[in-house]
Amino acid sequence: MRIFNTLTRDKQELTPLKDNTLNIYACGPTVYNFIHIGNARPLCVFDVLRRYLEWRGYTVNFVQNFTDIDDKLIKKANEEGTTVPEIAKRYIEEFFVDSKGLNIREATVHPKATENIDAIIEIIKKLEEKGFAYESKGDVYFRAKKFKEYGKLSHQPLEDLEAGARIDVSEVKEDPMDFCLWKSAKPSEPFWQSPWGKGRPGWHIECSAMVNRYLGDTIDIHCGGQDLIFPHHENEIAQSECANGCAFARFWMHNGYINVDNRKMSKSLGNFFTVREVAKVYGYEPIRYLMISSQYRSPVNYSTDIIEQSKNALERIYNCFKDLDFAISHAEKGGEAPEFLEARKNEFITAMDDDLNTADALAAVFGLIRDINTLISKGAEKDTLAACKDTLDELCGVLGLGYNKKDDNLDAEVEALILQRTEARKARDFATADAIRDKLKGMGIVLEDTPQGVKWSRQ
Repeated sequence: MRIFNTLTRDKQELTPLKDNTLNIYACGPTVYNFIHIGNARPLCVFDVLRRYLEWRGYTVNFVQNFTDIDDKLIKKANEEGTTVPEIAKRYIEEFFVDSKGLNIREATVHPKATENIDAIIEIIKKLEEKGFAYESKGDVYFRAKKFKEYGKLSHQPLEDLEAGARIDVSEVKEDPMDFCLWKSAKPSEPFWQSPWGKGRPGWHIECSAMVNRYLGDTIDIHCGGQDLIFPHHENEIAQSECANGCAFARFWMHNGYINVDNRKMSKSLGNFFTVREVAKVYGYEPIRYLMISSQYRSPVNYSTDIIEQSKNALERIYNCFKDLDFAISHAEKGGEAPEFLEARKNEFITAMDDDLNTADALAAVFGLIRDINTLISKGAEKDTLAACKDTLDELCGVLGLGYNKKDDNLDAEVEALILQRTEARKARDFATADAIRDKLKGMGIVLEDTPQGVKWSRQ
C-alpha cells in the first residue's frame, strides 16, 4: 500500500516499523459540544483505513484521544453553571452515540488528556532539562526556533509561518513563535499541581504524551484533519522529537476540508451542521457514505442534493443484498464462484492500495453489483449466488457500509397471508389475492410477483 505522506509530499510504501503491527494515532475531538460534519470526515476516513489494514492482515493499534480540558470546556461549564468534568462526560457519551451511528469502531484506547497529566509533566520536564522549554510567570513555553526543523510538516520556513500565523504575543514569551506547554491556573479554573505551580496542559502537549504512553516514541501513522497541520501537528513533532531524540511519526495523513454548498463550513456563515442534526433527517449511513465517496485528501462538498445522492447509492447496495437473498432462496443447489468476483476484488484492492482511494474502491463495488444483477437476471445456482453475497458483504464491510440491513424475518401471520394470496392466485380468485395484498401493504409489506415467486420488502 502506498500512502501520501504530508511530511515528504509524496506517496510512500507503507511498511510496519515492527513485525506485522501498525501503530496509528488519530487526533480526536475537544468534547465541549456535539461533533459536526467536519469531525465526521476524519472519523470515517481513518476508520476505513484501519478496517482495510486489518482486512489485509495487519495488527492495528489505533489510539484516538479526547481533549477534556480546554478553554472551550471551561467556557461551556461556566455558561451552564456546571463543571468541566460534567461537560466532558456528557459530550464523550454523545460522541459515542454519533460514532456508533456512523459505524465507527471504537479505538484500541480512547485516552483523555486529564488521565495523562503525569505523562505530560514528564515530557515538559525533559524539554526543560534539554533547554527546549522555559518557565515564565507560571507558564511553560517551547522554544520553537531552537528546533531547527520547525516547519518541516507544513513545508514553510519559520519566517513565513511567523508572518502568516495569528500569534499570541505576550510579555512572558521569549519569542512570539514560542508555544505554550503548561498554563498557570486562573481563578476558578481546573488545575493540577506541577513543578511550575498550579496549572493545566496546553493543547499540543497532550497528544505527544498520549502517543508516547500508548504507542511509543515513534509511531507508524499520525492522522487528522488538514486544519491540524499547523500549528498542532507541527508543534507535536517539535516537542516530541526534542524530548525523545527520534522521529515522532513515519507517515502523516491529512483529510481534506468539508464545504457546505461549495462554501467553507463555519458558524459565522450559518452553514454549520452537527452530525446529529443531519442524521435526524437523513440517517447516519448516508453521512458515512458521503465522507468516503471522494479520495480522502480531496475536499468534500455537503449539500442536500449530494446527501440524497448518497442515500440513493446506498439503496442500490441494499437492493442488491435483497435481490441476492431472494434469488438464493429460490435457486437450485450447486454452482461455483464466478470469475468476476476475483477481478472486482482486485480492482478494490488496487484502489485502496493507491493512497486509500475509496472513490475508486466504491466504483469497484458498484461494478460488482452490476455483475451480480446481470447474473441474477440470467438465473444462477445457489452456491454461485452465495459466493457473490459473501464478496459484496466483505467489501462493504471494509468500507463500513451495509450495516443497516433490516430484519427480514416474517412473523407467522405475514407468512400465512402470503401463502393464502399465492393459493388464491392459483385458484384465480384475484379479488381475494388483491385484498390480501392491500392488507399486507397496510402492514408495511410490499409484494412483487416474479417468475421465481413472490418477492417482498418492507416499506
